[in-house]
Amino acid sequence: MRILDNVILLLTPVNPDGMELVSNWYMKESDPKKRTTSGLPRLYHKYVGHDNNRDSFAINQPETEVISRQMFIEWIPQIMYNQHQSGPAGSVLFAPPFRDPFNYNQDPLVPMGIELVAANMHNRFIAENKPGAVLRNAAGFSTWFNGGVRTAAGFHNQIGILTETVGNPTPMSIPLIPTQLLPDTSHPMPIGPRPEWHQSQSIDYLMTANRAILDVAARMRDQFLFNIYRMGKNAIEKGSKDSWTLTPKRLAAMQAAIAKDLPPRQSAGGAAGDDSYFGFQQPIPAKYYDMLRKPDDRDPRGYIITASQPVFLTATRFVNSLIKAGIQIQRATAPFTVNGKSYLAGSYVVKAAQAFRPHLIDMFEPQDHPNDIPYPGGPPNRPYDITGWTLAFQMGVQFDRVLDAFDGPFEKLAMEPIRIAGGRVTPAKSVAGYLLSHQLNDSFTATNKLLAAKEDVYWLKAAFTAAGKTWPVGTIYVPAKTTTKSAVEKIANDTGVSFEATSLKPTGDALKLRPMRGGSSLSPGSRRPNRCTAAGRGGRDT
Repeated sequence: MRILDNVILLLTPVNPDGMELVSNWYMKESDPKKRTTSGLPRLYHKYVGHDNNRDSFAINQPETEVISRQMFIEWIPQIMYNQHQSGPAGSVLFAPPFRDPFNYNQDPLVPMGIELVAANMHNRFIAENKPGAVLRNAAGFSTWFNGGVRTAAGFHNQIGILTETVGNPTPMSIPLIPTQLLPDTSHPMPIGPRPEWHQSQSIDYLMTANRAILDVAARMRDQFLFNIYRMGKNAIEKGSKDSWTLTPKRLAAMQAAIAKDLPPRQSAGGAAGDDSYFGFQQPIPAKYYDMLRKPDDRDPRGYIITASQPVFLTATRFVNSLIKAGIQIQRATAPFTVNGKSYLAGSYVVKAAQAFRPHLIDMFEPQDHPNDIPYPGGPPNRPYDITGWTLAFQMGVQFDRVLDAFDGPFEKLAMEPIRIAGGRVTPAKSVAGYLLSHQLNDSFTATNKLLAAKEDVYWLKAAFTAAGKTWPVGTIYVPAKTTTKSAVEKIANDTGVSFEATSLKPTGDALKLRPMRGGSSLSPGSRRPNRCTAAGRGGRDT
């Protein structure tokens, strides 16, 4: 009754199409003992393949957009629990806490909140005599990358919980892993080998995890509500005044200066990173701390995405990804000036003083992953997944970092994606064909649509000048046919790209494009594609 009275639960089945594919594949075998989820001859997801849980920073897929809207715009839960499979070998499931390092853009209340919820989970596993729940270094999961839904939560002041659980409708076994038999803080209650393990047992573990999270949420609802408010307030305050984010490279520069300046005994300790030695015996002068707070190293008060950049269409798509993640965007209604630089009307402005500041910082700033080396000269621990998810860099967006407070003729945009305006088709007196810039990300979409419309499409292998304008190598050229004008106009309107008609036909060499047929090969027992093949022709076709 305490849970029913105090907790609102949103239950979201993810990727139901993939679930149906696997279920149908499994049930096609009449003999239950021969059924398997392995060997499915297609990918689970039409567009992103095996796993669509890598999209929470770009939010390209409709499913990710719906989940992000629930989490970051409409409901804003305090705890997000993401159930996955499969668990580490020799265990039943992995549950947080995650291993270090956690992403330092997140509010410290996030990792501490994860510790709090996870402790309740593991206490309950042990109290119910459910061994084999592992944590921390028993798996590679950290909180660094921003692509998975459970980690994206942390950049929105939410406690993201992940479990990875073994289990299969056909009974399986839990193997003997000798290194996991001795209890430690990553394996508090080892399970040992089990010759037969049923899916119902795994479901029992998940029910324990569910009840543990619901129980702690009900018992401490006021603290969870206060903490998410506190984290939002912390973010707004940080974005409203001078603040500095300490990165490993800046810390290493300070330690190098200490090692250079101080006497040998002190510098040896500093070089080794044993700051406690100085703290207890010979304190380091505070002037070195000032190196971490140089005015030019301040965090920005905001970002200006210039409307004058060559590929503003891509910048708008980047802004749409931010809006889908709950970031408040402003747009200039008139020309304005900041720090002596003039900006056009229509430029986007992203102020740092907002509750989800950790996410926007992570999308704009270079990411400096801490060295994760267990001992001097030892092999580094590999980061979990890709460590750099700076979407502004990946999309080639041009923006300015503004270190001081600023304002202008700005309007707040609604928390809805900006509608992409249709592109233009610049006419010519007599049309030999149409030219499209290869700089645009959307030119790839336009190219595929042209090929689908049975138009001839070429990549120019040499620069081409027409009507006083030089088109570089790689420009897309579409020779005019009776169908081309209407096809180009429709594609321009649908994608936002612009074409230019030309009276001159390019004379240099060009590559003729044709639709590519792609295929994937899944090895027996594998759930991820291990090879992608595409057929191509020699000569001038590609």
